[in-house]
Amino acid sequence: MLRPPSPDTLYGMHYEEQLIDYSDVDIRLPMLVYMSREKRPGYDHNKKAGAMNALVRCSAVMSNGPFILNFDCDHYINNAQAVREAMCFMMDRGGERICYIQFPQRFEGIDPSDRYANHNTVFFDGNMRALDGLQGPMYVGTGCMFRRFALYGFDPPRTAEYTGWMFKKKKVTTFKQDPESDTQSLKTEDFDAELTAQLVPRRFGNSSAMLASIPVAEFQARPIADHPAILHGRPPGSLTVPRAPLDPPTVAEAVSVISCWYEDKTEWGERVGWIYGSVTEDVVTGYRMHNRGWRSVYWISKRDAFLGTAPINMTDRLHQVLRWATGSVEIFFSRNNAFLASRRLMFLQRVAYLNVGIYPFTSIFLLTYCFIPALSLFSGFFIVQTLNVAFLCYLLTITITLIALGVLEVKWSGIELEDWWRNEQFWLISGTSAHLYAVVQGLLKVMAGIEISFTLTAKAAAEDNEDIYADLYVVKWSSLLIPPITIGMINIIAIAFAFARTVYSDNPRWGKFIGGGFFSFWVLAHLYPFAKGLMGRRGKTPTIVFVWSGLISITISLLWVAISPPDANSSGGVRGAGFQFP
Repeated sequence: MLRPPSPDTLYGMHYEEQLIDYSDVDIRLPMLVYMSREKRPGYDHNKKAGAMNALVRCSAVMSNGPFILNFDCDHYINNAQAVREAMCFMMDRGGERICYIQFPQRFEGIDPSDRYANHNTVFFDGNMRALDGLQGPMYVGTGCMFRRFALYGFDPPRTAEYTGWMFKKKKVTTFKQDPESDTQSLKTEDFDAELTAQLVPRRFGNSSAMLASIPVAEFQARPIADHPAILHGRPPGSLTVPRAPLDPPTVAEAVSVISCWYEDKTEWGERVGWIYGSVTEDVVTGYRMHNRGWRSVYWISKRDAFLGTAPINMTDRLHQVLRWATGSVEIFFSRNNAFLASRRLMFLQRVAYLNVGIYPFTSIFLLTYCFIPALSLFSGFFIVQTLNVAFLCYLLTITITLIALGVLEVKWSGIELEDWWRNEQFWLISGTSAHLYAVVQGLLKVMAGIEISFTLTAKAAAEDNEDIYADLYVVKWSSLLIPPITIGMINIIAIAFAFARTVYSDNPRWGKFIGGGFFSFWVLAHLYPFAKGLMGRRGKTPTIVFVWSGLISITISLLWVAISPPDANSSGGVRGAGFQFP
């Protein structure tokens, strides 16, 4: 769509009617290519990961830039200097071990209250910044600039390697060094001692142009060798050589490498490029790089690098989280589990990746915790049998510790308290719905081989041109809504039941009711955004929501009465006839 630019600087012109003077501005535009890859029945095109790998091969033949910028179709560049700022990390001294630069995701079009925690500030401003102090942040699928050479499955050049609990100095590096100079371009076989000339086509395919581009991409991404401390550099001025013009054979080769058969019997998607086999191919791809010893960097620029859109509808948001959580379950039951990582992965980085695969399973315990307060109110027994001093001291210590940790995290990361609370609320909403369903779907896929199909996250808003937040009030029925609705109704019924029993009791124990009701109220407070989403714009909720939740609530209540029927002769018995208002 745009031909390759000329190697010489091209300055603009200045006319009297123009407001801006372009006479000192280089007006050359980079080459722009639109790629539509071949898809045929019988060939798995591997969705986004397959598209990214096809783009990597096509660009390697046509332009072979040493760095690759990746962002989704619903994002746009908001900071023209973002690419340059990211390159500074990789081209600086010690940057040869950096595989990618991850930018935070920033969104526009989110409702002012951020009802469903779309900004995800706790993750992007807290967790990812913390990981930057280890081997680097995870790859989140968009807003990321890669070193092309790292995507080819090679190890980083190592002068110090992390093995277990400490960094270990090594004299032997990954690259074979020329005795006279270390600024020469190498061959593909020089990057991996086990990669022989016969195995190169097995790994990368049979494209000679593609194979020839690998050493060039590695050489162009090196920092300038202007200091003795730079071990793998390039001489100044080595990139000023004019590029060869694109000819028909080159374009034909670019078409060939994106054909549906090119990846057959190669390591594309297994070791090279974006990794296949998971709906969260982004996390797996970043994990493989860290597992080989690469580092990454998290860069929060003063001006947001990229801006995008996010689903503000409750059902769409839960489906998005369901896809992420299902991918995490797949990671847990695959060879990409951090338990099986190599010794090059730092210990705390390993813990972070373990959390990626484990967090959906916490939904089982979270669901139990949400029902315990209601069961306590139904049964008349408090959550603990006796409120002695030891238990209260233990509860106070745990509570103060958790509050202190939360305050420290909020202060350190600069997160506002409202954003932190929204994150806590949506954590419970998604944990009792999307995460729980993800565990079930992941187990079905692993144990029964049942494939899971997902709908892409909706990008368009509702048909209301006057209200940009119209989609926020649309109620879309989904089975994901059943668990949170059931939790909410069970706790409301439990509070009403316990209140009536306390009022009608011969010996009302209001302290016990308030103590037990507080925990149910705390669960309901977390479900407040979910309840607002169900009400829609005019407070209307689909009938099916009440039918399902009512049936489930009644069933659970009757089941509890059948298991533990109330004793009318006990001290807490009911005396309905003698009730009087206090």
